Amino acid sequence: MRERLTKAMKEAMVSKDATRLSTIRLINAAIKDRDIAARTGDGSDNGVSDAEILGILGRMIKQRQESARLYEEGGRLELAEQERSEIAVIEEFLPRRLDDAEVEAAVKQAVAQTQAHSIRDMGKVMGILKSQYAGQMDFAKAGAAVRAALG
Repeated sequence: MRERLTKAMKEAMVSKDATRLSTIRLINAAIKDRDIAARTGDGSDNGVSDAEILGILGRMIKQRQESARLYEEGGRLELAEQERSEIAVIEEFLPRRLDDAEVEAAVKQAVAQTQAHSIRDMGKVMGILKSQYAGQMDFAKAGAAVRAALG
């Protein structure tokens, strides 16, 4: 994932795509911040995993979606459009999103895997989904599907 980001940043520099370049730099800064926070005192410095990077990207998209919504409500359409263009760049680094049928199948598989029977087991099911499908599904929608499966 880091190699893809570095390669994309170099390509953006060469093509002089300022929006893409600044967004990739923001992604790298967020990853670096997380790397620093994850450091241990024992000298091992492997950095965050690809799964954690996908989580960072997902949070960045959510932040920008909320900002775009607020800008639209405030009549600042040019800023909302800028947020959407950043979302498009970030989404390039995420795996393909699962459609509704695939999410439903993943939920059924996770319920079976955890042997969940009631809504009290929802945390276990969501944990499995988040570990296996980071960046591939909207977990708010997945949570509703889990509730429906367990309810």
